[in-house]
Amino acid sequence: MNTLFDKIWDSHVVSLIEDGPTQLYIDRLYCHEVTSPQAFDGLRARGIKCLRPEKIFCMPDHNTPTHDQDKPIEDPVGKKQVDALAANAAEFGLKHFAMGTHDNCIIHVVGPEKGLSLPGMTIVCGDSHTSTHGAMGAVAFGIGTSEVEMVLASQCILQQKPKSMSIRIEGELRPGVTAKDIALYLMMKLTTSGATGYFVEYRGSAVKALSMEGRLTLCNLSIEMGARGGFVAPDETTFEYIKGREYAPKGEDWDNAVAYWKTLYSGDDAVFDCEVVYDAADITPMITYGTNPGMGMPIDGSIPMDTAQKALDYMGLEAGEKLLGHPVDYVFLGACTNGRIEDFRAFTSVVRGHQKAEGVTAWLVPGSWMVYDQIKEEGLDKELEAAGFAIRQPGCSACLAMNDDKIPAGKYSVSTSNRNFEGRQGPGSRTFLASPLTAAAAAITGKVTDPREFIQ
Repeated sequence: MNTLFDKIWDSHVVSLIEDGPTQLYIDRLYCHEVTSPQAFDGLRARGIKCLRPEKIFCMPDHNTPTHDQDKPIEDPVGKKQVDALAANAAEFGLKHFAMGTHDNCIIHVVGPEKGLSLPGMTIVCGDSHTSTHGAMGAVAFGIGTSEVEMVLASQCILQQKPKSMSIRIEGELRPGVTAKDIALYLMMKLTTSGATGYFVEYRGSAVKALSMEGRLTLCNLSIEMGARGGFVAPDETTFEYIKGREYAPKGEDWDNAVAYWKTLYSGDDAVFDCEVVYDAADITPMITYGTNPGMGMPIDGSIPMDTAQKALDYMGLEAGEKLLGHPVDYVFLGACTNGRIEDFRAFTSVVRGHQKAEGVTAWLVPGSWMVYDQIKEEGLDKELEAAGFAIRQPGCSACLAMNDDKIPAGKYSVSTSNRNFEGRQGPGSRTFLASPLTAAAAAITGKVTDPREFIQ
């Protein structure tokens, strides 16, 4: 039996080029402000319109500030990119979720929560973390600017079909272990190139037990293992999450959609090109120590002796050193990795009854206005304020240094984002990637702390 990846991919094949790529139909294209301007210029130069504008949604996010969003963006480059996206969407007749509206924010958060990303779809965006949408049971992957132009013009893309990989995680997660820890554990085991050339299906009892927020986090980080993308087969958890959302099917269309979605699974006899299995009980709270997401370890572990010296020099660390107790300057909760309501609930559960550590700057940034509103509705903002924290306006924030929220050179950040590359959070910044629980523990102690100390 074919894998689920085969089912979705093969059902979207328009044509096969002999000894070449596949022409693949795309159900949904998301455009943001960074990679789309040249694509639209390409259409304009050739006098081409978008073939199916109703399948394309535009949203600025990388350059969106997390304060004073009612005012013009101060950074001239960021403002130019955001303004260009608005102008291009208007010219080509595309749906535009503009900055300053409640529809705007991080596309990888908003797409699923609006019901735009659905099971069985092919979804692309000019951003590597498009794999996030795979949590909905879709084949979703990032593409380059020239490919964005290709989809704008034809609603198709030329792609080599990736190989399939099954990653099964069986058993129950221990207290204090989150989807983020699963992803960091997988990267530690497989390295940042271990899934190169593959599309990953996450399977097993531990994955099935994850909430949609957890699955979105796990799929978000697929690209950091080198994978083309990653996804989870849709099930009742998926259907319950989608039902009633703005763009979700309604009425009879809903019933028909669910009937189809229930066929989207890999059978017991499905053949994958590669299969790996892990025991959920082996996973502990994780943290990175180096300059790529694969350089991670259990939070109570020691930095491996064979760590590249260049990474150690950049991070100001030594091989064999423990990170527990290491001072922290900044804490960032947010990004398309961990900017959802479940992440804010987790963070709040740890800081409740405590106070933010003196000297720590904490940026708590929802991934969307829907998350922001839910934080208010649940009273999490009041609990966080009582502990000395403030909620910022939604945006990509300190995930990457393309807006005002930058970590200063030499400072240490415990971050729930997806990358810890040199300068990723700001020139010279030093990033420890971790879960919202670990970030919260650091925020109230001022140092790297095992979150299990605060979990009953």
